[in-house]
Amino acid sequence: MARSPALLLLLSLGLCCNVTQGQRNMMAVRFFNRNMKHPQEGQRLELECMPYDRGTGIYWIHLDKDWNLHFIVSSTPVSRNTFQGNKRTSPQFEALWTGKIYLLVVKNFTTQDEGIYFCTSNINQVLHFSSGQPAFFPAPTTQSSQATKDNSQQGLDAGTSSKNTLNSSCEVFLWVRVAGTCLLLLTAITITIVLCQSINNNCKQKLPMNKKLQTALTLQS
Repeated sequence: MARSPALLLLLSLGLCCNVTQGQRNMMAVRFFNRNMKHPQEGQRLELECMPYDRGTGIYWIHLDKDWNLHFIVSSTPVSRNTFQGNKRTSPQFEALWTGKIYLLVVKNFTTQDEGIYFCTSNINQVLHFSSGQPAFFPAPTTQSSQATKDNSQQGLDAGTSSKNTLNSSCEVFLWVRVAGTCLLLLTAITITIVLCQSINNNCKQKLPMNKKLQTALTLQS
């Protein structure tokens, strides 16, 4: 518990550094088709990742509807892909490098593929985390039971639908930021543990040397 203030300070500095770096050069995931808003059942979905460094590989990650993270593939500029289970290919996904961007292809989009997609990159022991791209089916629409609905009622329904869509977008954005912050905290905690272990090992190595020096001085005196 005595190390808690130092740990909190290190976490704060790590978060500030990552935010500053993100403002200078951000990674981003988005639909390859700019006109797409929602994927369709059975569609071939293509996502692109703008890397932080073109010479470094990336990792594709999927955050599903239950907020569980899933590793998809590790992709490099030399087209060496490693999917889950240390496999070179996947029946559901493809990963490509075009020379400028990384592409992730969902061959047959289903309800299990709904969620938010990210790409990450580890450069000089710093984890760079992209913005997320939500990929969900369109919200189901219901037909009116009254064929003679007036224009005022239609306008009210449209306003309500727009409000619900906005609220859903805000919730998705909030959870994306929470997931990103959690990963950054986990990285900072891991680095802190490694540093503490390294300091303890150095102290243990210096202790025998100090004892030998004291013994030598005693004999000389």
